Amino acid sequence: MRRLFYKGILAEKIIITGQDAHHLMHVMRAKAGQQVTVVDDEGSVALMEMTAFTAESVELALKERLEGNTESPLELTLVQCLLKSDKMDWIVQKAVELGANKIQPIASRNCVAQYDGKKAKQRQERWQKIADEAAKQCGRTKLLQVEPIMGIKEFLAKSGFGEDNPLYFCYENEEQKTIKEALQASKAKNASVLIGPEGGFTLDEAKAIEEAGGQSVTLGPRILRAETAAIASLSVIQYELGDLG
Repeated sequence: MRRLFYKGILAEKIIITGQDAHHLMHVMRAKAGQQVTVVDDEGSVALMEMTAFTAESVELALKERLEGNTESPLELTLVQCLLKSDKMDWIVQKAVELGANKIQPIASRNCVAQYDGKKAKQRQERWQKIADEAAKQCGRTKLLQVEPIMGIKEFLAKSGFGEDNPLYFCYENEEQKTIKEALQASKAKNASVLIGPEGGFTLDEAKAIEEAGGQSVTLGPRILRAETAAIASLSVIQYELGDLG
């Protein structure tokens, strides 16, 4: 059953407008009496019935409140350097499925993909739409937030990483500390993981990340593609600190 996210608090009757109303009426060709699952801004979930339609809205009536919290106890952010082609689209979708709360796209030295201000905004909006749709499909009770693209220097300057707010920096030149060791030593309820671009990080960038509090970790002896590293790291972190274990 399709899941909708309602900007407000669930009540006996609510009105759905915008893209969700358009999808119900013109894509799903919904009719009065059909039901849909709705999640509100507080994460409450309910089964609701479509009762009336206008040209731009759908009225829903509450049928049954549901127990449906699907969120991880871990606040998890993916800090992903820009990748070429549609790899970022795929990563956004899978990050939602794996329970991440936020994605921070980063422009670093070796990123093949480079966007000017207008294009960067368009990309952010595209990724947010992908994230919202993925949340509906996989049964999330909160939407993942895709932040505006930020340069790596700006990101590090605004960071406050430390023991209570760890940043796991997946680095191809790290040979000693594994991500497993770093996670087992952590008791934090929130975490960020930083994944580089296809060309990797420069030595200066790696040094700056560590100076900003990033913990350099390895994902194993094999060289992983950036998109593989993103999904692998999210999965491992959720297994060790979140709800996949």
